[in-house]
Amino acid sequence: MKKLLQFSIIIAGIISINSCAKKEDSIKNLPNEPTSIIGTWKLISGTTIKGSDTTVTDYTQQQEMIKIINKTHFAFLRHDLNNGKDSTAIFVAGGGKYTLKGNKYTEHLEYFNIREWEGNSFELEYKILGDTLITKGIEKIEKLNVNYLNIEKYLRITDVKN
Repeated sequence: MKKLLQFSIIIAGIISINSCAKKEDSIKNLPNEPTSIIGTWKLISGTTIKGSDTTVTDYTQQQEMIKIINKTHFAFLRHDLNNGKDSTAIFVAGGGKYTLKGNKYTEHLEYFNIREWEGNSFELEYKILGDTLITKGIEKIEKLNVNYLNIEKYLRITDVKN
């Protein structure tokens, strides 16, 4: 009887170790940094630096923008919060494919309501800190005389409203 108890304890230990190893393997196989960019993000602030001029925009005041990123594409939508009925009226939308390589997130802009921007790519460094996405990169389109550093800060949208 004593040997049966010892044998049962050994078997339980082996099963426990095996279970822990499987959990550890499944943790190793969880999506890492590149797939964590997938989701819906709300733009909180943006900083543009052109030469010696720096402009900081608070996107929580009078306007709102979201960026949606899935496995292959991104899209962004921005509008004013006054239903287009005053001088703050704005609507911006765009999207396309993107690529990831390390901490580089490159947007290939295929659709945009400012059509001259279509067909351009923008390489951004990105990092995710908890529920915050920060992107930083040069937006440059020579034919439009666009050339500035753009830094954006987003918060992940996790609430679901029915």
